Amino acid sequence: MPRGLRHQILLDDGERKHESSHRMVTGLNHLTLSVAELERSVAFYSELLGFEVRMRGARSAYLEAGTLWLALVQDDMTRVDALPEYSHAAFHVVEGELSVAKERLIRAGVRRWQEAERRDSFYFLDPDGHKLELHSGDLRSRLMANCGDEK
Repeated sequence: MPRGLRHQILLDDGERKHESSHRMVTGLNHLTLSVAELERSVAFYSELLGFEVRMRGARSAYLEAGTLWLALVQDDMTRVDALPEYSHAAFHVVEGELSVAKERLIRAGVRRWQEAERRDSFYFLDPDGHKLELHSGDLRSRLMANCGDEK
C-alpha cells in the first residue's frame, strides 16, 4: 500500500466478475439467538421490531424480516446480561423509518448499550442482553464515511 494511504476501499460496481467456485460463503443464512423466555422474545422481535413469526414450537420459533431468518431457541443457559465485547447484530431499516423505530424502542423501555456516533444507527439490548443495532446505511456508505475517520 502506498505510504500515507490509511484505507484501501474496494467498491465493486459490477465491473469485476466473481466466479462462484471461489466463494464459499455467499451470505447470512440465519441468525440463532438463545433466549431465556421464548414468548417474551417472540413478542419483542415481532411486536417491537416487526419480524413475522413463521413457526412457533414449544422451545423454538422462526421469525423473518426481509431476507433475514431469525431462530429463537429457549435455552436454560442463556446469559443474564450483555457481554462486555463489541460483538452485535445489526438489522437494516429504511433511512426514513429509523427515527420512528428508535422512538418506539425507547418508549418500550429498551436499554441502550452504546450511544451512536452517527445518526444512521441505534444500539440497544434485547430482553436477554443480546447487543443489537438498527442501521439505515449500507457497506458503501460506511466505507465512504470511514475514509475521513483516521488522521
